[in-house]
Amino acid sequence: MNQILDQDQSFSRELSRDFFKSVYSYMFGALAVSGIIAYMAGTPEFMLKYFYSETAAGGLSPTPLYYIIAFAPVGLGLLIQMAYRRLSMGVLMLAFLAYAALMGLSLSVILVIYAPQAVAITFFITAGAFGAMAFIGYTTKTDLTKMGSLLYMAFIGIFIAGIANWFIGSEMIDYIISIIGVFVFTGLTAYYMQKLKGASQDVSLSGIERNKLALVGGLILYIMFINLFLSLLRLLGND
Repeated sequence: MNQILDQDQSFSRELSRDFFKSVYSYMFGALAVSGIIAYMAGTPEFMLKYFYSETAAGGLSPTPLYYIIAFAPVGLGLLIQMAYRRLSMGVLMLAFLAYAALMGLSLSVILVIYAPQAVAITFFITAGAFGAMAFIGYTTKTDLTKMGSLLYMAFIGIFIAGIANWFIGSEMIDYIISIIGVFVFTGLTAYYMQKLKGASQDVSLSGIERNKLALVGGLILYIMFINLFLSLLRLLGND
């Protein structure tokens, strides 16, 4: 009996390792795609050519492409997370790559606004905070479900507030959103890591189901990382 239990545990650990290898491959792949595109597009010339047009008064106005780049990732992210069971792996992969590419174009703006040194330092701070919370979420024995539910509601709140502040343009509101965002996205990182750990140990899942869940998991962790990075950059990048 003990030998059978040991074999089951060993098999479960192997499944979990393979699952998280896939999760992090998707996450780091998305970061790489976004980073390359952001670097290539992150110039004032690119911004003025594609994202802004000159008004009759001599000012600058966002182009339709600007709004598509800003809001299309939201729709794609929801599509992947809500319809992944019905979509083929090929369609999911295309949507995933499109999401990373669109986010890269969105992130290109920060390379124009912030100094490269500030972006680099904030990236490494984000990586450290993200890694720590991911480790806590994976190893903790505490059930994070209630905390995750509250943080998810807070995430929706700051998302709506962020869209509203896009039109208001208040620096104080942006600062408050950024502070709350740091706590929300670090907490959600731990919560989602715990959920992914549970999924990774589910031996009833088929190979394709595990691969789809790994892609969705990689997307979620990517979203947490990027949002944490942006929240910290707004706080630290102007120093």
